[in-house]
Amino acid sequence: MKCADSGGNVKTTWVALGATNHSERERESNDYYATPPIAVNELLKVETFTETVYEPAVGGGHIADVLKANGYDVVCSDIVDRGYEGTIIRDFLNYTPEQKNRYSIVTNPPYKYATKFVQQALNISEDGVKIAMLLKVQFLESQERWRLFKNNPPVRIYPFSKRIDCSKNGDFINNTGGAIAYCWFVWVKGSNTDPIVRWINTGE
Repeated sequence: MKCADSGGNVKTTWVALGATNHSERERESNDYYATPPIAVNELLKVETFTETVYEPAVGGGHIADVLKANGYDVVCSDIVDRGYEGTIIRDFLNYTPEQKNRYSIVTNPPYKYATKFVQQALNISEDGVKIAMLLKVQFLESQERWRLFKNNPPVRIYPFSKRIDCSKNGDFINNTGGAIAYCWFVWVKGSNTDPIVRWINTGE
C-alpha cells in the first residue's frame, strides 16, 4: 500500500518525513548541503574536541568558521575546491594517513556517502578520538548501518527540537529547508557503550 498526503501526492509525504531524496530541484552533484552555524554552536555547548579538529568535507567552511570562532584550529579538506582558504583537495574516502589520526573529526558528510564517511573516520583514527557528524535521523535505519552501530555504537545522539535548514550549495538566502530532520551523531573510537540521546533545544 502506498502512503500519500491528503492530496494523493506520495512524493510530498516522503519529502516531509525526510525519508527520501526526492526533490523538485536536482540534488547538488557532490551532495553539498551547508551546515547552519546554529547547529555547530549548539554542538559546542555540549561537546568539546581536541585543540585541532579535522573537517574532511569543509565545503564553504560553514562548520570550520564556527570552530575557529570558538578557538579551535581546523584542518580542512574536500574532494573539490569551493574556494575556502586553506582547503586541502583530498578524497577523504581514499585517504590513508601515514599515522593514525589524533584529531577530533567534525563534519557534515555527503549523505550518499555518510556510512562510508563514518567508517573511514573510525578506521583512520586512534582509540579515544571523538567523531561528530551531522546526519539525517534516518541514518539510524538500515541493515548496513545496523552492523556499523553494533560494532561501533555512537556514544551520544543529539536530535534538534526544531529542524535546522541545511542549504544547497551553501546558499542560505535563496534556499529554505525544514523538510529533513537532522541530528548530531558522536562517536568515540573504541567505545562500545550504549548511546545516550540528548535533545538540543533550537526552538527558542
